[in-house]
Amino acid sequence: MYPPVDPIIVQIGPLALRWYGLLIVAAIVAGVTVASREVERRGQKSDDFWDMTIWVLIPAFIGARLYYVFVQSPRGENGLGKFLQNPAMILQIWQGGLHIFGAFIVGAIALWIYTRIKRLPLLVFMDAIALSLPLAQAIGRWGNFINQELYGPPTTLPWGLRIDPNRRIGPYQDLTTYPETTRFHPLFLYESLWNFIGFGLIFWISRRFSRQLRDGDITLLYLIWYPTGRFFIEFLRTDSWFFAGTPFNVVHILCFVAVVGSAIVLYRRHGSGQSSYSGTS
Repeated sequence: MYPPVDPIIVQIGPLALRWYGLLIVAAIVAGVTVASREVERRGQKSDDFWDMTIWVLIPAFIGARLYYVFVQSPRGENGLGKFLQNPAMILQIWQGGLHIFGAFIVGAIALWIYTRIKRLPLLVFMDAIALSLPLAQAIGRWGNFINQELYGPPTTLPWGLRIDPNRRIGPYQDLTTYPETTRFHPLFLYESLWNFIGFGLIFWISRRFSRQLRDGDITLLYLIWYPTGRFFIEFLRTDSWFFAGTPFNVVHILCFVAVVGSAIVLYRRHGSGQSSYSGTS
């Protein structure tokens, strides 16, 4: 695999329209459309969701960027050191480098504040977002493909990804050990497929078992599905900071906590003969 197009669609002076940004916008529009319809299906106004979007998206983007820069990026001059020496690069999100867990944390806080101020049902809005997030993530990951980022170690698999030497990170910049013919695991593709499947599955569950589901259950299902896949994909990351002498990083911890915690809450809600409930809270 190799990107069939240049990362820049068109450029006029310092202004450039990039595939990365276009795909992010497409992902947001698709996600918000699905989420607003889910909110309406559950008795709320879709306009309330569209109004909320800007107040949550901006903090979420800031959180996603800061998490990537200060937590996820590798230690050293090609990672965190690069950002510390050139702080202006932190603002260059068109170059890639957003992390979903930062968006989760900051976006969730913004959502909680917004729903409290507007007196909207938090769990209903969280469920709508959780339903649409896998679709948005699946689309947005293809921006990583165009930018030649989010790849793993070398592979001989037939779907290996070709990465230009100037887009590689160490140690893969050594063309003697890793010549231009070297192919890499397409982690963006693995995660995109996982999210597409997750969207289909969670959407089906939301319709098939709508009477049995409580407000907040869709969020719990998402917090089980996505972190499970991300936990294993993370072992193949080449652009992350890992705990010294281990194959684990902060994402592994967050994924483990999210999956186990959500599974326990979901079981306590529906296991052991708990009666079904459907309502707005």
